[in-house]
Amino acid sequence: MDHSGHGMTMDLPPFTLGRGLEWSADPFFLVACLAGLGLYGWGVVRLVRRGDKWPVGRTVAFVIGVLTVALMMCTRLNDYGMVMFSVHMVQHMVISMVSPILVLLGAPITLALRALPTAGRGRKGPRELLLMFLHSRYMRIITHPAFTIPLFIASLYGLYFTPLFDTLMGSKPGHIAMMVHFFAVGMVFFWPIMGVDPGPHRPGYLMRMLELFAGMPFHAFFGIALMMASEPMVGTFKNPPASLGIEALSDQNAAGGIAWAFSEIPSVLVLIALLFQWYASDQRQARRKDRAADRDGDKELEAYNAYLASLNTQGR
Repeated sequence: MDHSGHGMTMDLPPFTLGRGLEWSADPFFLVACLAGLGLYGWGVVRLVRRGDKWPVGRTVAFVIGVLTVALMMCTRLNDYGMVMFSVHMVQHMVISMVSPILVLLGAPITLALRALPTAGRGRKGPRELLLMFLHSRYMRIITHPAFTIPLFIASLYGLYFTPLFDTLMGSKPGHIAMMVHFFAVGMVFFWPIMGVDPGPHRPGYLMRMLELFAGMPFHAFFGIALMMASEPMVGTFKNPPASLGIEALSDQNAAGGIAWAFSEIPSVLVLIALLFQWYASDQRQARRKDRAADRDGDKELEAYNAYLASLNTQGR
């Protein structure tokens, strides 16, 4: 039986990391990853040619982010993920919680806004359409925590603990749609929290941390539920192929441990990114105040000194 469209997954040999990393490209994700890298590269080259700078760190983050998607979907990990819950969970966690963070740190929207040419007065080109989309009511809704946090949670419980998961895994388009959904959910969840790109919902740094920690515990609870279950909970993985030499319940326990661990790792990464962004924001604000003080001769300080002097006069 060919679950994934890449090979006879029912005849897969026992899983090893070496076998999992063998090349087995899903055409959809291969084209999507190459297109993403190509468009980003075009934007960077366009900026450099006109004499603008683009941070190397952003390019590195974006490239690694796209490559993590390719690693999950264009190797035999994708084949094993069709029949092994543990491998599937690695795919899910990386594509929903690691890849989006790295892609967002690459600031692709900011790059697009800087690289795309303006269409001219009265016309709407790609740049103008992108700006309209960013400022649309739709974007305000899907980046609001009242939407992103429930979506983040529902993508776990509403998928794995209902027949929907088995339905999607039963067809190649369904499987692709599910993986795209995981990536999209990660993007809209992490974008307002630590994304570099401009967005309609951008709370203060303390609120961003609260948003992060509001969603993460549910991942841990989900993982614990899988680890503590006394029987297989997902139909797709109830009868793994005999050639794999695994037992469904132990594989599910491993999947639960992976889900639990991944609730911690991205939290730390995002927290570090947030603290760096907070520090950089404070530094920029301090520099702006210094420039303003240089321009006006530090009138604010002079006014404060005059106020102190008046208090001293009144006290005599």
